[in-house]
Amino acid sequence: MAGKKLAEIGIIGGSGLYEIKELSNKREIKIKTPFGAPSDAIILGSIAGIKCAFLPRHGRKHAILPTEIPQKANLWALKSIGVKTIISVSAVGSLKQSLPPAHFVFPNQFVDETRLRDSTFFGNGIVGHVPMAEPFCEEISKLMYKESKKMKIKSHLGGTYVCMEGPSFSTKAESFYHRKMGYSIIGMTMATEAKLAREAGFCYAPVSLVTDYDCWKEDDTVDQEKVTRTLKLNIENIKKLLVRALPQIGKMKRRENCCNFTKGSVLTARKDIPAKLYNKLKLIIE
Repeated sequence: MAGKKLAEIGIIGGSGLYEIKELSNKREIKIKTPFGAPSDAIILGSIAGIKCAFLPRHGRKHAILPTEIPQKANLWALKSIGVKTIISVSAVGSLKQSLPPAHFVFPNQFVDETRLRDSTFFGNGIVGHVPMAEPFCEEISKLMYKESKKMKIKSHLGGTYVCMEGPSFSTKAESFYHRKMGYSIIGMTMATEAKLAREAGFCYAPVSLVTDYDCWKEDDTVDQEKVTRTLKLNIENIKKLLVRALPQIGKMKRRENCCNFTKGSVLTARKDIPAKLYNKLKLIIE
């Protein structure tokens, strides 16, 4: 499967995202990777002629915890079918009064507070350091933000996403601390995904769907039932936004430096990388 150009844009998110009536020629493929199985089969299709690949982050049965997501396998699989741009859709809690439930946020920074995850393709015989000062594709975020405003979706451009380990929600002390730090939203999935996407040379842009106020707001305590109810409303809006935005993203000129971050970042000489490891990472580091 590696090397085939089956899709241009990958969408990682909830299992219902691919249920879009405008998605034509829909089919599924299963991909084996050097890092094990991805979260689920990949759904391929086209929207206005743009080939897309949808991957349910937690699996279609939502049976994978945030810490358990096979991030390396997911990104390797998308890379192997020709994907160059990834739109990452995820639910988040709000840490600001100005970002209420059902609003969309297009963050421009993140802070990683996870502790149990492997967030790099490097190691075990290869050393690399990629720059992360600007972790997301600003052009794609701006385009999606503008389209969302045209659709009358309450949206916000910019802000910091803090990624917690989960699966439990925040304590009040944690929530107040994150607010004091000036963070905008909190979630459990995006940081590891973003780091690996940078190493793999993807243009990566997150869309955060606010479902609750975390637990800092005294009169609006978070619970899973409330989160699920708001998330269903958000999903309908994000599907409509994807239909409008994906054809435009597909026609955008790709930032030249996105695919070049790994070049120059690998410090280990080619001759010193173990052959087995090189073959495993060849798709990523080349």
